[in-house]
Amino acid sequence: MSLRTVHIIFITASALLCVGFGAWELHAYSAIHHGSDLVMGVGSLLCGAALGVYGKAVYRKLKRLSYL
Repeated sequence: MSLRTVHIIFITASALLCVGFGAWELHAYSAIHHGSDLVMGVGSLLCGAALGVYGKAVYRKLKRLSYL
């Protein structure tokens, strides 16, 4: 498995975990109404979106490199 493949897999897994955790925290906020759940949920969703943008940029850059 190439370094490119491993990197893309880890970025994708991290983004999915962030989005999943964010959804879970927002669901917890809707039930309990703790402010920390809202902050962690929104923050996690933003991190997941940032990882998605980063993953797309890395994929484009690594796609051009022929030695990976």
